[in-house]
Amino acid sequence: MKEPREFWNKLAPRYAKSPIRDEKNYRKKLEVTQAYFKPDWSVLEFGCGTGSTAILHAPHVQHYLATDISDKMLDIARHKTDGAGIKNISYRQGTLDSLALQPASFDAILGLNILHLLQDLDAAISRTHELLKPDGIFVSSTALIGEISVLWRMLIPGMQLLGFAPHVNRFSRQELVSSLTGAGFSIDREWAPAKGSVFIVARKRA
Repeated sequence: MKEPREFWNKLAPRYAKSPIRDEKNYRKKLEVTQAYFKPDWSVLEFGCGTGSTAILHAPHVQHYLATDISDKMLDIARHKTDGAGIKNISYRQGTLDSLALQPASFDAILGLNILHLLQDLDAAISRTHELLKPDGIFVSSTALIGEISVLWRMLIPGMQLLGFAPHVNRFSRQELVSSLTGAGFSIDREWAPAKGSVFIVARKRA
């Protein structure tokens, strides 16, 4: 199995061209998230990919920091952002644990389609909690590998061996919720847009 950065760098051009699978639910996630935003907010998105969601969210806040492990993804994101004329997005390469970020410095943190790809879910949630201001929100949308069909779960190791799939974390919805509440979050909103996925807005308890 390839290293994460190498895997996503190779995938970046094809990823950038791939259409949104469920436009209706994607738009709903945008609307729900933007309803929380305020014009003076500072937002962090980790695992931002090619920046499509960052570009849509950034006009609703003061500053938007978008990060990703893949430099190739970020190259595409910067190009798209320049083309869209968006000025308040900063891009940085790295992960939650590798980037030097100040505790309690963000009003909102977004982890979209990324949690199930992380090696250590609890560590990522703990770091997110640390980086949020009191009463800040953590918005996540993730596949629940532990709840997809057994057939797909059996196919994943072979796909990884051939370099066609990245590492995946096999937590369930309840395990994710337990990790969030155990780290000091309360659940503001929980929604299952499709079987095997969940969208959650969690709030750092003040």
